[in-house]
Amino acid sequence: MTFLACMAFPAARAADDQAFWGLLKEGGKVVLMRHAQTDAGIGDPPGFVLEQCGTQRNLSAQGRSRAVRTGARFRQHGVALAEVLSSRWCRCLDTARLAFGRVTPSAMLDSVFDQYAPSEAARTRELMTWLAARVRPGSRANVVLVTHAVNIEALAGVSLASGEMAVATLDGPRKLKVLARATPGS
Repeated sequence: MTFLACMAFPAARAADDQAFWGLLKEGGKVVLMRHAQTDAGIGDPPGFVLEQCGTQRNLSAQGRSRAVRTGARFRQHGVALAEVLSSRWCRCLDTARLAFGRVTPSAMLDSVFDQYAPSEAARTRELMTWLAARVRPGSRANVVLVTHAVNIEALAGVSLASGEMAVATLDGPRKLKVLARATPGS
């Protein structure tokens, strides 16, 4: 890679960062956030209980720290939030609480990769109907949804890393259009 190509990456990242925060300051957006980094593993241990955090895969120390930094960045940029909803999984609830200080648990955002979930299509329809009633162009505030990778893929067709966020708008009755992505807590 050439020296000039290496120099272009920080400039491109700064422009992406500016676009991300600029969209959020406009308001009226949906913020999709994948929960922060967890302890090692994929999925939850067999026999986990949704209401018992000790039985689930939870946030790592790094994930907790990054969630706090994400919230600090939102406050630093003066981003208005109307509502913060989260999957009822502890790693999502903890991410939302650490980042934003408030959260409403919502079964609509529970993982569609488990025995608790109704069909992915039904869950997506329910959430999109809810969003259509609350997210309005011209609104100064945004709605944050903290959830799982599989849910974000179903809603917006993107794969986000742990703690990564996508700013989106409604794109018809069943999908979100991603406008920008960032990992504010990294």
